[in-house]
Amino acid sequence: MSETPSNTLQYRFDGPEEAPVLILGASLGTTWHMWDRQIPDLTRHWRVFRFDMPGHGGAPAHPCGSVGELAERLLATLDELGVQRFGYAGCAFGGAIGIELALRHPQRVASLALIAASPRFGSADEFRQRGVIVRSNGLDPIARSAPERWFTPGFAAAQPAITDWAVQMVRTTDPGCYIAACEALAAFDVRAELGRIGVPTLVLVGSEDQVTGQGEARTLVAGIPDSRLAVVPGASHLAPVEQPAAVTDLLVRHFSTAWQESHAAITPPPVKPVLSPPVAPVAPVAAIAGAEQPEAVVGAVRNDPYEAGLKVRREVLGDAHVDRALAAADDFSDDFQELITRYAWGEVWNRPGLDRRSRSCVTLTALVAGGHLDELAFHTRAALRNGLTPAEIKEVLLQAAVYCGVPAANSAFKVAQAVIREETTPQE
Repeated sequence: MSETPSNTLQYRFDGPEEAPVLILGASLGTTWHMWDRQIPDLTRHWRVFRFDMPGHGGAPAHPCGSVGELAERLLATLDELGVQRFGYAGCAFGGAIGIELALRHPQRVASLALIAASPRFGSADEFRQRGVIVRSNGLDPIARSAPERWFTPGFAAAQPAITDWAVQMVRTTDPGCYIAACEALAAFDVRAELGRIGVPTLVLVGSEDQVTGQGEARTLVAGIPDSRLAVVPGASHLAPVEQPAAVTDLLVRHFSTAWQESHAAITPPPVKPVLSPPVAPVAPVAAIAGAEQPEAVVGAVRNDPYEAGLKVRREVLGDAHVDRALAAADDFSDDFQELITRYAWGEVWNRPGLDRRSRSCVTLTALVAGGHLDELAFHTRAALRNGLTPAEIKEVLLQAAVYCGVPAANSAFKVAQAVIREETTPQE
């Protein structure tokens, strides 16, 4: 066990000290105890290293903003312990960390197993919506629905103690760390990079998994050059818990036969530089007869903010909203969509002077003042995604009532109330 600073992770070792290290990564909302039933068999061959994500299982609540940041914290922990090369098996979020390690630090990973994993987990909107629900209602709604996401109905009914354990495990997770993990999964998408994974990989999925099912598993197998698929009958999302013997057997077979002994680093293909298109001057510059023309200033061309604006627009408003807006554009409105993406989102929303919570407060107030109720609706959604609670949105609207007028605020409260109810009510 460990007492860890903010740049490392809470961990434990099991098994003989001289054995090669095998790391087990847990799913979102779980702790390292989800692997308890694999430990007796795995420690016959390996020194097993398990870790808890921030705020899980009593680990210090130092949130991570991305899967990559979690992978770096894991490596920092291993570096302190002198562990350089290891096998890695991860379930769901833990699998995402394994993919990140294999892509960014291939020289450290000897062999890989991905359980209930995906190169992209659902949609960004789904995970940001989950964060809104947790911010507004706490983790209890997520905890109560965990057994139906994680286990088959028959297992949940036959194993009430394990079902209760699953619920309590989620309830005791730090909400801020859970929300940060949702944001990390919302941004995780490595579909275009799978071909760069150069270690033997087992992709394992439960036959009844409705969260990350066989479709996602087959996408991984199709993209990773040296990979094979194993489907575990009678298992849902947490296959290591529901079918421990079958999962353990598959892991032992895989890591016993596919462990790469070479310590040579796998060099990823070189990144091709992306060249910005030439930017034409606003107006032609007239040459002065007989005057010497100055040399062009290298590197003075400003980057086009469109792509950065599209990224921010999607993160704030959600993929579904942006996709609808772009799909509805035609020859008449296309230039306007490009204008707001480039300047509103790429220039103003992307400035470092205010955080997104503050920008949402300003935006809500301005929309109340202008009576723009349609835009107020989707910017109320955006405010929730940007971290404002319903109570904070209420305070913004009360403030607006004083300075923008009671009738405007009255209409705004009706719109915001409907949106907040829709966004913060857990789905049955």
